[in-house]
Parts: sequence; structure tokens; C-alpha cells
Amino acid sequence: MRLELATEAQEFGREVVRALRAAGGDELVQRAEREPARRRELIEPVLGDLGAWDLAPRRDPVELEAAAALCRGAGYWATPYPVAERLARSEDPEFDGLIVVGGPEPAGQVAEVDLRWATVALDGARGAAVPIGPEVATRDAAFVTRFEIRPLPGDGSADLALALTLPCWTLLGMLDRALELARAHVQVREQFGRSLSEFQGVQFQLTDAEVERRGVDLLARYALWSIQCGRPDAVDDALALRLAALEAADIVFRIAHQLHGATGFCDETTLSWLSRYSLPLRRLPVGPVGTEELLSGRIGRRGLAGLFSDPAGV
Repeated sequence: MRLELATEAQEFGREVVRALRAAGGDELVQRAEREPARRRELIEPVLGDLGAWDLAPRRDPVELEAAAALCRGAGYWATPYPVAERLARSEDPEFDGLIVVGGPEPAGQVAEVDLRWATVALDGARGAAVPIGPEVATRDAAFVTRFEIRPLPGDGSADLALALTLPCWTLLGMLDRALELARAHVQVREQFGRSLSEFQGVQFQLTDAEVERRGVDLLARYALWSIQCGRPDAVDDALALRLAALEAADIVFRIAHQLHGATGFCDETTLSWLSRYSLPLRRLPVGPVGTEELLSGRIGRRGLAGLFSDPAGV
């Protein structure tokens, strides 16, 4: 079992972060919110110049790792573009991306991105998405649009593991940034003549958040390995990753907001944008309770194999 990303994938992820920083960094999501129709032109060429859309994560293990690193880098900047959904696209040339949908009102974070979207439901049903537009302003919708789903023949269960895993890498990038922002904030703010970072209670909070983030990091790598190996439990592993990522996001963002205080909810603070644009990832296709029900329904009493199963079976 190899859980470290390939050197090429790690370097690609760093290039993504650098390229998005040069293109505007934190300002990208702010520009996209002001002018949603420009969302595609702001991001697509930047990542296209890096060869992002040429990646074939379904066919090459290293390119799968590069796709994951790309999603993480995009999440770091709260990049206003459905990167994971494009990279999860199926082999069907009729579609440009793939979205996992669930619930009575299927939706995705693809407003103002004029591409052809395929969907896969959590029971494996395939479909084609017809966006019908958000019902609220972009600021409140975070580019989420509802869909009408046109059913397609066939079973899409084989697509679920990848389509569930890559958005978790995007969320992991957001957790990376949220903790970075929290650490930077407590180092420069003072109380009673001391830096906030010197207070033991603050150190305990940051440690709790870092433990959660590292746990998601490890599970994200394990889920990739599971997909690369073609394990029959890959969807279960992807759901376990999603559940861990959602629970970690609640803790990390709560702690980051607590340490920032009221300013963490103001648009002058990067954390506010990052937190707000993480919500669709955390709520769609289902939230923590729905994810837990799906996972427990699939694995029943047998449980997950996990990282510490019998080495002879790995």
C-alpha cells in the first residue's frame, strides 16, 4: 500500500497553487461573485495552460494523483470553478463533467458554466443534467443551480468512487487554508500584552483542528489508493472519506471562526469567503447525516476494511 502521492503529482499541485495565486488568488472568487458570467473565463484558461483538462484520472494512476492534487490546490483558493466535477468526467464523449446528485432537488455548483453535465445518483442511476437556475442571488447560492435530470441508460455505480473522492480533495484544500489563516491570525493578534498563539487554550484548539485535517489527508490518500487498485470497496472508502471530511470541516471552520472572532464572518476576511464557498461541498449531494446513513446501509455489520486490515489481504 502506497499512500504518498507521486512526486510528479505533488509538484503539479504546487504549480496549481502558484498559477492560481498569479491569476488573482483570493480575488478570483470575489470577481466571480461580482460577475458570475465571467466565472469560466477567469479559471478555465489558467488551469488549461497547466494541462489540467488533459489529465486522464480513470486510466493512469499518476494522473489520478495529479487530479487529486489539482483539486486540493483549487480548494486552497476557494477557486470558483467545478474542477473536481470536470476531472471526474466519464468516458462518454457527450459530457464534459460528472456530478453526484441526491435528494428530491438535485443540484450542483455549476451555475454560469456552460458545459454538458452528466449525473450519477447515489444508487448508481445515470442522467443528464439540465440546469434550471438558482433561485437566490449568487452571494447566497454560491453558484449552486438546481437540475432537471434526464435519465440515461446503464448503471453508473462504477463512477461513484471517483466522483465522490475528488470533491473531498477540494474540501481538504479548503481545510488547509482555513488552518493556515487561523494560525496567521493568532500570531499577529495580541491580548493582555501577549500573542494569542501563546495561550494554551488557543494551542489546544489549533491542535484539535490539525488532528482532524491530518485524518482527512490520510483517508483521502487511502481512497485514491482504493480507486487505483480497483477495490470492490472503493465506493465505501469514498463515503468514509466524505463523512470524515464533513465532520472535520465542521470542527476546523468552527475553530477558525472562533479564533478570528466576529471579523471571521466579514467579507474583508478571507476566511469568510472560504467558509461560505465550502458549504455546497459540505451539503451536496447529501450532508453528514445522509452520508452516514448511506455508508452504514452499504457496509452493514461487516464494517470497513480500512488502513489496518489484515496485511495479507492488502
